[in-house]
Amino acid sequence: ADCRYTCHQECCSLIQLDCRHAQGQLSPEGTLLPPCCQNVTQTVEEEKPEPPTIQEIKQRIEKYNAKVTNCLLMKLNEDGTYTGFIKVHLKLRRPVTVPAGIRPQSIYDALKEVNLADMTDKRTSFYLPLDAIKQLHISSTTTVSEVIQGLLKKFMVVDNPQKFALFKEMRKDGQVLFQKLPLSEYPLYLRLLAGPDTDVLSFVLKENETGEVEWDAFSIPELQNFLMILDKEEKEKIQQVQKKYEKFKQRLQQTLKEARGKPG
Repeated sequence: ADCRYTCHQECCSLIQLDCRHAQGQLSPEGTLLPPCCQNVTQTVEEEKPEPPTIQEIKQRIEKYNAKVTNCLLMKLNEDGTYTGFIKVHLKLRRPVTVPAGIRPQSIYDALKEVNLADMTDKRTSFYLPLDAIKQLHISSTTTVSEVIQGLLKKFMVVDNPQKFALFKEMRKDGQVLFQKLPLSEYPLYLRLLAGPDTDVLSFVLKENETGEVEWDAFSIPELQNFLMILDKEEKEKIQQVQKKYEKFKQRLQQTLKEARGKPG
């Protein structure tokens, strides 16, 4: 409205400009262009899948439950939402931060939603068991963000949830494919579409290594711990490279020794 930045009508909501210095200085060549690709935009919107109806959800749930062999059924509610179970594989290569000296969470704590992590400021780090599996009972309205926060709470992990990401693991043509899920995605709906077979689709919690690391989200002890881990990994890599070329050297020396005195 002030600087007369030129853009299409569909793009207005995406433009972020600081026009404080442009007030009262309207550019004569600045204008708001009419939509140039209106048909394309409408086509894209028409291609978006329509939300499934309650009847379609009911049919999918019945088909899903018919394939279930472990009693972990999905249940349709009267309002059209549904509940069910998902399994999440924990494949964390880095240690997590947990409260030090805290007893395991009891059923009483879980029912009363007692946060044991708030009872102490002491922290310690340890590695979660590799490829551990956690089963969650969630709703169709539960997002990826809420699943991550729920997993961290169950293991009393006090790390920033932004350090983790939920992936869907798929197997196709003998290959294992990973795809990072957006925080607004609904895992139970993906489970419903794929069916109960975890070989077709499974969920994996991993470190969020895509994008720029937000170091401000880490505390000083965590950053120091990262330095120690990186130093350890660096030494291990150096040892691996040294051993690799040491074997090459030994083979080369052995070959030269065997070739001595031979013609050619």
